[in-house]
Amino acid sequence: MKFGGTSMAGIERIRSVAARVKREVAAGNQVAVVVSAMAGETDRLVGFCREASPLYDPREYDVVVSAGEQITSGLLAIALQAIDVPARSLLGWQLPIRTDTAFAKARIDTIDTDALEESFAAGAVAVIPGFQGVAPDARITTLGRGGSDTSAVAVAAAIRADRCDIYTDVDGVYTTDPRIVPRARKLAKVTYEEMLELASVGAKVLQTRSVGLAMKEKVRVQVLSSFTGGADGDGAPMADTLPGTMIVGEEEIDDVERQLITGIAHDKNEAKITLTRVPDQPGTVASIFEPLAAANINVDMIIQNIAHQSASDGTSSTSATDVTFTVPAADLARSIEALNQARETIGFGELIHDTRVAKISVVGVGMRSHAGVASTMFTTLGARGINIQAISTSEIKVSVLIHEDETELAVRVLHTAYGLDAEAA
Repeated sequence: MKFGGTSMAGIERIRSVAARVKREVAAGNQVAVVVSAMAGETDRLVGFCREASPLYDPREYDVVVSAGEQITSGLLAIALQAIDVPARSLLGWQLPIRTDTAFAKARIDTIDTDALEESFAAGAVAVIPGFQGVAPDARITTLGRGGSDTSAVAVAAAIRADRCDIYTDVDGVYTTDPRIVPRARKLAKVTYEEMLELASVGAKVLQTRSVGLAMKEKVRVQVLSSFTGGADGDGAPMADTLPGTMIVGEEEIDDVERQLITGIAHDKNEAKITLTRVPDQPGTVASIFEPLAAANINVDMIIQNIAHQSASDGTSSTSATDVTFTVPAADLARSIEALNQARETIGFGELIHDTRVAKISVVGVGMRSHAGVASTMFTTLGARGINIQAISTSEIKVSVLIHEDETELAVRVLHTAYGLDAEAA
């Protein structure tokens, strides 16, 4: 069981979490619990680090920001003991959860499960702080923001758990954001691949890295709400009744259940960059993306226009092209700086950027065996006068870039076009 920051925000909510854990224990389950810091606590600790020094040591940063989960793990163990459930906290270094030395964004190498197995054998609940581990030199590490989901899936994989239940402030995965489309439907099951695509293109339910790990280790993940039932957790459906969304392998989803499109995601955190009059010759495109890669900037959509002749002296001619691509909006300033520093090498004319864009994506494993998904998307958007600025595809996803003011309209009309609207209440 994993509980996010909103589920742990204060003693009353921690007591509610304890009641849920007790019900699972009473049902005969062996339970390990992974907890996040209280909502807002990690941001507060990050702020202290930046205030202390803008150029802080990432090793000491990890010591500070991992404290939030240490507090909630101890508090939940106390709350469980208070309702007669044997429990103890096991910090990242006590298990231990061994990671590499990439402080502030460490990756898990192995988890020693001996301490967990001892807890189970003694009939106790192990409460594990998410987001933290220990490096080979015994220093505390953290897994990067949102890392508690990854911790939970990794622990579930290490102990070969039947399931990893991730409790959050939403009650499952929907066909799209219900705040935009009130007739969005909750999905009973989603494949790992679909969830990976949805998470990477804007759906905020699960961290992308945790979904990738679940797919690799074949951990069955369920997303469900910690706010169903009473304030003390009473009246909430038991997790075994599957009130949320299961994220599973494709083999667990029957053909009759599989829709052509599973969901529609949107992301306004994109920025578009166009480099004009780029020399149309081998190596030029590499010269654009090498400095961005060196700055750890992820490039998403890429368009290279048809080359046009730019000059001719009768004996030779040169041709040039425009190259357009998108980067995360937060990385725009760094992208511009990196490209301008490499301007002489690349040889582009102008650099034009635009942050008023949004990426809309349709996702579904059904695309593999059905034609016309992209055509439906383009026809639907065109009929509403929505201009497409860029396109990218994968085997189970089609994404387009549009003006951000048209985001909500695009999501609504596509949701209807693909037959995803729920029946009217």
